[in-house]
Amino acid sequence: KVFPAFRPDKALRVEDAQALNEWMGRLSAVANVEIGNLSGLLDALKKRHDDFHEHRCRLSDHGLDFCFADPCTRQEAEVIFSKVRKGTNASTEEATKFASFLMIFFAQLDAERGWTKQLHLGVLRNANSRMLKVLGRDMGFDSIGDGRQALPLAQYLDRLDRDGQLPKMIVYNSNPSDNYLFATMLGNFQDGSVAGKIQFGSAWWFLDQKEGIEWQLNALSNCGLLARFVGMITDSRSFMSFPRHEYFRRVLCNLVGTEMQNGLLPDSMELVGKMVRNICFHNAASYLNMPGIEAMESLPVVAEHA
Repeated sequence: KVFPAFRPDKALRVEDAQALNEWMGRLSAVANVEIGNLSGLLDALKKRHDDFHEHRCRLSDHGLDFCFADPCTRQEAEVIFSKVRKGTNASTEEATKFASFLMIFFAQLDAERGWTKQLHLGVLRNANSRMLKVLGRDMGFDSIGDGRQALPLAQYLDRLDRDGQLPKMIVYNSNPSDNYLFATMLGNFQDGSVAGKIQFGSAWWFLDQKEGIEWQLNALSNCGLLARFVGMITDSRSFMSFPRHEYFRRVLCNLVGTEMQNGLLPDSMELVGKMVRNICFHNAASYLNMPGIEAMESLPVVAEHA
């Protein structure tokens, strides 16, 4: 039986009332919750979060241009949602405020359940409006964005940290010029409760290639602690995407091995080899706390010096 996908980001798109209300109908049916007001929406979203938890899901993922962090009270969110449910598109300002309200709510759900939240930030989507009309969304007309990242990300993380509701989080960057921004920002919110609680995620999308992976690894190593890195965590949905893990590991080993040869790292397979194994598997296994992962952690290392 196919378990229906949980797409909470669709609830953020209040600037398109027709599309949102169509999705609300599907959400209401699958969650078996009446969505007549904001309370109904939050109840339905929590019900779906609970359902996915029961099916052993432990990660959420949001693909955003930038992190939404504008102040928005529950009363303001209720007014915006009521307006959209009546068929009126929200303004850009209202859409940003409503998305900010929901992003806090989603983080609270993840923190309560011990999930890891993923944020994929910085892509400029659907740049070619003519082709968007012809082919629709996500058809290859996206690029790296250069929008604001630092302040809203800081505000979002700070709000959750201040309220004691900051979940484990992996933040992915698509613009290489922002690598040091992300690497330094995430160090502000480590709290000691989990090793590497806030992670600078592996290179993705346009940067998911040798040079981009090396840039991300070097930025993390220079500004943070590479030994705590959880490595390649991917949202792959096709079989041919899985070699990305092998590709990432080869790039990692080549980078680390070269630095050992150049005297920049200790020439110790025991010390450095353990770090590499942890980055390739054990850090993620411990960090994600996935059901059944304990059995995989006990598997022997087949090729110690491969």
